Amino acid sequence: MTNALPVTLDDVHDAAARLKGVAHRTPVLRSRTLDALVGAEVFLKCENFQRIGAFKFRGAYNAVSRLSPAQLSRGIAAYSSGNHAQAVALAARELGSTAVILMPEDTPRSKMDATAGYGAEVVTYDRYSGDRVAIGEALAAERGLALIPPYEHPHVIAGQGTAALELVEEAGELDAVLVPVGGGGLIAGSATAAKGLRPGMRVIGVEPEAGDDTKRSLAAGKRVSIPVPRTIADGQAADIPGELTFSINERLVDEIVLVSDDQIREAMRLAFERLKIVIEPSGATPLAALLAGRLERVPPRIGLIVSGGNIGARRFAELCADTPTGR
Repeated sequence: MTNALPVTLDDVHDAAARLKGVAHRTPVLRSRTLDALVGAEVFLKCENFQRIGAFKFRGAYNAVSRLSPAQLSRGIAAYSSGNHAQAVALAARELGSTAVILMPEDTPRSKMDATAGYGAEVVTYDRYSGDRVAIGEALAAERGLALIPPYEHPHVIAGQGTAALELVEEAGELDAVLVPVGGGGLIAGSATAAKGLRPGMRVIGVEPEAGDDTKRSLAAGKRVSIPVPRTIADGQAADIPGELTFSINERLVDEIVLVSDDQIREAMRLAFERLKIVIEPSGATPLAALLAGRLERVPPRIGLIVSGGNIGARRFAELCADTPTGR
């Protein structure tokens, strides 16, 4: 099914081999309490335990590790709201290179500090008035750097797909997998892996209500642009799906559901109180969709990609403090 697509199951397996011993094989957690709440067997692939605290390390390392020695010697550029920034910074350091990262000036301080902590130079811009792709490409060209985009790259997509590959390998027969959607790289890689291993598995994306560009695009049959979303799920604040990622997702993704910021907060709180894990807002959207009943029918066995846990203690407390539990 995926042979004609720009990323294949073989590419995901190749990325897995490259990442072996470098990326963490993150745990798949279960909870009887959660199963009882939603009436299904739920398997959480916890990428909040990945290096840099998010799945992004998989794609970044897979892409950076394929650069030539000459490219690595000149350095790497990237643009990101946070997790890809940290991932490229760490991958560059691991491979003896340097990184310059373009980040929105309103990026959570914890993510900006972590990126600098991995040795990267951070350059900021206004996400509401600036075009990060144009600024990033100009920066890379000016300094002679290899640009690694956050999702519009086949090696990045293949790397991200290794999370779903591991989930299916460990959980076995799943009826569906829920995946956060921003630019579309994680779900494109996840769908490639999931459909390649289990063609009948449903792949369901989850977006914040304010950032429903992929849902609109799939409904329209073409990429649709929206105003830059204002949502607590900063990692999903995309205004248009990627061209490469959309070419995959329009063929492999079965459905997109939406969640509110309040539902995201509730999922973060439940994960902390009942599962004892910290999830950032973007990483909590699949759990939010499940808890809020956003699926028309909950399948018997369902996997969730918990994409990351990069959030500072103060911000986490602020978001969860007044969340009604509904229990």
